[in-house]
Amino acid sequence: MEPKKGEKRLLCDLAQGQRGTIHQVVPCAMCEKLLELGCLPGEAVTVEHVAPLGDPIAISVTGSCFMLRKADAARIEVWV
Repeated sequence: MEPKKGEKRLLCDLAQGQRGTIHQVVPCAMCEKLLELGCLPGEAVTVEHVAPLGDPIAISVTGSCFMLRKADAARIEVWV
């Protein structure tokens, strides 16, 4: 079932090719690094690729593409 526009979800729950807007990064050990990489509230984020077993995932945000463990992607809330 496709989520309604404006629904808040976790980045790790998005499917490959799905886009969203970052709402917040929940405080965690990786929080500072994620913010440095451009995972800032209001930025558009796209799930570019999901590994065959579901972990890690590749995302693009602010013109950069990088891999995240699913546990770290679970700390990023997005609006879809």
